[in-house]
This record gives sequence, structure tokens and C-alpha cells, in this order.
Amino acid sequence: GQILARADETDVDALSQVIAEAFFDLPPSRWLVSDPAARRAIFPAYFRLYVEHAMAAGLVHTTPDRDAVALWLPAGPGAPGPPDGYSARLAALTGPLAGRFEAFDAALEAHHPAAMPHQHLAILAVRPGQQGHRTGTTLLAARHATLDVEGIPAFLEASGLDSRRLYLRHGYTDYGPRIDLPGGPALYPMWRRPHDPRHLGDRP
Repeated sequence: GQILARADETDVDALSQVIAEAFFDLPPSRWLVSDPAARRAIFPAYFRLYVEHAMAAGLVHTTPDRDAVALWLPAGPGAPGPPDGYSARLAALTGPLAGRFEAFDAALEAHHPAAMPHQHLAILAVRPGQQGHRTGTTLLAARHATLDVEGIPAFLEASGLDSRRLYLRHGYTDYGPRIDLPGGPALYPMWRRPHDPRHLGDRP
């Protein structure tokens, strides 16, 4: 069956490509880069920034076939900020579209819970063609089990109503108002309280 793998540096390119393919047609992706050819050129290197950062500062989970990836980052007070040189690397990758990527980051940052330590599910992506095989569920469940034992909440931004419904099934609830990208689609901030595995019956 599917088992979890900890990704390492040799996986960076493959996993960046998985995210680029999985996210290619999402409304926020089309808002970021409207031209599909430009999106295809920019996305693998753009998501590489995220994969490298999560590998350095957080946790990258994948599958033995490298067909799905979850990027988890510590967040809240005292958490690491963006990687060194992020703005310059982003500008170099995105060129004239840099302002749009900066607006995207700013919109998400404005809705991020700052007061409480938590884990941020920055990205969960499953390679197209593998979707619907419970691969993403496997990655989520493994991480949630650890967070439950450690008593750590989780936060994410769902990319649309479909992914919001998926995360509702995994114990997330809406967190504050939705994130409206300027002149574009909405993302949905969501929060998951840890469930104490020893006291499942005690919670409402």
C-alpha cells in the first residue's frame, strides 16, 4: 500500500514539477499567470522555492513514487520568515509578473494567524492522473496523527470550494473571512484543532 516517504534534496526537481502540474489549472494559478505557456515556464522554478524552503525549515512528505507532496512549515510566533533572498529570486523568476506574485503573498500573509504556534500546510499536491486515489488523504492523515499527539493545530489556504470541501472532511473549519485576490478568485483560510487520540469521546 501507500507509505509515506521523507523527501530529500534529490527529490526537489521532481516534486516541484508535481506541484506545477497539479496546480496548473487552479483559479489562483490562472490569476497569477494568465498565459499558459508563461505559467508552464515559471511554475516549476517558482514552486522549487517552496520545496527548498520547506525542506530547510519544515517538513516535506511524499510517496514512494514521488507522485504527491505535502509541504509543512512551522508558523506563528518565532517561526522562520521567508527564505533568504526570496524577493530577489521571485523577481528573477517572474519578471514583469513579480508584482502579481507579491500581491498574492501579501493577501495570504494578511490572513495568516500570527498569535498562535501552528503548522502551515503550505502546499498539498497530487500529480494529475493520480488524483482520486486517496494519495493526498494518506499524506494528510499521517501528518495529522503526529500533530494530534503533539497537540499542534494546523492552518492552510484552500484554493477553491472543491478543496475547501475536502479539508472540511479532514477536520478543518473556516478561519476568518475568505481571501479575495485583487480582481480574482478567492482562497479559503482553514484551521484544524488537534484531536487528542486518547480522548476522542470527550470532544463535542
